[in-house]
Amino acid sequence: MAKPKHRMTKQRKLILEVLRSTDSHPTADWIYEQVKKEIPNISLGTVYRNLRLLSEMNKISVLDFGSSYSRFDGNPHNHYHFICNNCEQIFDIEMPFNERLNEKINNETPFLVENHRIDFTGLCPECQNKN
Repeated sequence: MAKPKHRMTKQRKLILEVLRSTDSHPTADWIYEQVKKEIPNISLGTVYRNLRLLSEMNKISVLDFGSSYSRFDGNPHNHYHFICNNCEQIFDIEMPFNERLNEKINNETPFLVENHRIDFTGLCPECQNKN
């Protein structure tokens, strides 16, 4: 069954631009506040719906870490994240083997990997210096 095609509306385009302009992996509330500066009458519900659709369109990634809110990433390609246990910031970690990992599992197991996610946790450099 083919995925439904969604057109890139003005709202979706702006949400995507906001997400791709930051590397902070923001919440929907933060995205809403930024988008509202350009489209004052947009609702938080509209932002949530468009974030879901952008994820379905493989334009963004949704980062759910088991907390009460998700974070969003404008980079939909496989890459890793480091989450600081102290300040809760999320950082991108580029690793040279991430695409080969899918291929290795596909070739060496009966599974067909379409995507994977690996998250690292600990203390970021700033929090390490505070301790």
